[in-house]
Amino acid sequence: MSSTPTAKFKNPRARHNFLARTVSVTGIGSYVPARVLTNHDLEKMVDTTDEWILTRTGIRERRIADGNEFTSDLGAKAARRALKAAGVEPEQVDLIVVATCTPDMPFPSTACLIQEKIGAHRAAGFDMEAACAGFLYALEVGQQFIMSRTFETVLVIGAEKISSITNWRDRNTCVLFGDGAGAAVLQHRPHSHGLLTVVLGADGSKADLLKLPAGGSRCPASLETVQSGKHFLHMEGRETFKHAVQAMTAAAMEALRRCDLDVSQVKCIIPHQANRRIIDAVGERLGARPDQVFVNLDRYGNTSAASVAIALDEAVASGRIQRGDLVLLVAFGSGFTWAAAVIEW
Repeated sequence: MSSTPTAKFKNPRARHNFLARTVSVTGIGSYVPARVLTNHDLEKMVDTTDEWILTRTGIRERRIADGNEFTSDLGAKAARRALKAAGVEPEQVDLIVVATCTPDMPFPSTACLIQEKIGAHRAAGFDMEAACAGFLYALEVGQQFIMSRTFETVLVIGAEKISSITNWRDRNTCVLFGDGAGAAVLQHRPHSHGLLTVVLGADGSKADLLKLPAGGSRCPASLETVQSGKHFLHMEGRETFKHAVQAMTAAAMEALRRCDLDVSQVKCIIPHQANRRIIDAVGERLGARPDQVFVNLDRYGNTSAASVAIALDEAVASGRIQRGDLVLLVAFGSGFTWAAAVIEW
């Protein structure tokens, strides 16, 4: 079902604030590295099989960045494509927000590096980190700057080089992740509802279940941290799976409730592409039809903060999403963090 600006649903953004403006995604773009790492390639690296990976995750292959290709490079390429789609020049960008847990370096921000690469010299920029939920967190942050009239054009990017923190000897994690980036241009579009609502949540009590132990102030880099593998991501898969399904389902249902929507009114659901079993479980709990749920996990694996953005770009490019359609985005990541958003495209 497609929705139009006169459709019968509620826009929570409109309440009680005559200064607030609607915010729309006016351009979307993505980029993945050229190198493909298949399950058969992984069979030669760790004790695993194509069947084992596919059965448990739904992943067939993933993209891996070259040694001289960094998160800022991935993000810059996605950003250029989003700007072109929006018909926006780099000089028009007021703010760049980059969601990533694999920045080029702790500082300066990856946003500043991307600003220089794309020539957006007027733009302010900063990074934010909410792991796999980062892109949706960044959408809400970017939206607030436009609603408050602080900025007119915000470039939101989710970019990750997860291969740089992956332990390629750990078969339980190395099969899951890939590299990539997605970007969205946010602007006010007259006569459009745009982003209807964004639900954000977190539970820091589960922080130890999915983390990168070393490299920060708690555990600075040393010979011991490198030798013990503390600079690789660590995940308790079973517990993460359970909480991901629960949190994503609850966030998605809350987002729909805020807009007085039933899942049947949503044209396309784009979940975080982490694991096919998680995607299927969330879709089933929401009561979604299989044809409503967009999946590209099999080709890219889990690209963390880039995941939803890449999938959204591909859904638009393939015609799954048309102007006026209602789209539900939902994600879950380390922290634990989770988020859901409803967009009128």
